[in-house]
Amino acid sequence: MKIKIVFIFFVLIVLGGSQFAIISTAAADRPEGFVDIQDLIPDIQLDIRYFGPHNFMGATVTGYNAGKCIITQEAAAALAKVQKDLGQFSLTLKIYDCYRPQRSVNHFVKWATEINNTKTKKEFYPTIDKRNLFKYGYIDSKSGHSRGSTVDLTIAPSGTPKQPDYFPGQKLSACYLPAGQRFQDNSIDMGTGFDCFHELSHTENKKIGLQQRINRMLLKSLMEKYGFRNFEKEWWHYTLNNEPYPHTYFDFVIE
Repeated sequence: MKIKIVFIFFVLIVLGGSQFAIISTAAADRPEGFVDIQDLIPDIQLDIRYFGPHNFMGATVTGYNAGKCIITQEAAAALAKVQKDLGQFSLTLKIYDCYRPQRSVNHFVKWATEINNTKTKKEFYPTIDKRNLFKYGYIDSKSGHSRGSTVDLTIAPSGTPKQPDYFPGQKLSACYLPAGQRFQDNSIDMGTGFDCFHELSHTENKKIGLQQRINRMLLKSLMEKYGFRNFEKEWWHYTLNNEPYPHTYFDFVIE
């Protein structure tokens, strides 16, 4: 058997009295305790946005070498329960992002400093000056996704047709516009598109329509039922309450 040499770097950083570790591993060395969500939930839908160009950067993000949802076993098991409940009503979870390597977060930060690169502004942050993305908390140097138990997701009808392909250079529409006017996602209408840097993305914003609020509360109720908590500024963003690595930020590549 070929012996793999693994380099692991532990960097302890103190921020406000709390410690966390950044763990960097070779691409093929997925830590024990992480799984491919499709191994547990084969019928789940995936639209891993950072593996392709349809995201706020307009390019594949460093660290995403495959369009997979890699996540901790604990989070995957909880999502399987959500999926089972939805299946009773011919609905399914649709995943936009799961584990995110630290190097991917670093790529976000680098992009945010490239002030003149605004090719995706019209869709993802049409009302915000890019220089304020850090100030408003849309971009940060750390992400709960890197701990492995945070997921970005929505709900879609089971067996829905494939959504239209996105291609760089196509005409963009603001992510907060009504469903018929923004990118044609095949999920149920949550009031905005994914990764929409806008106040209408706040989970309990009452300015969206009644049906959209009901759809958000359906997702929120089910996720909370099985141990997740929502980030109030992003209707799609959930973290497992009892995450197994609450202070560890991983950096292995998604393969």
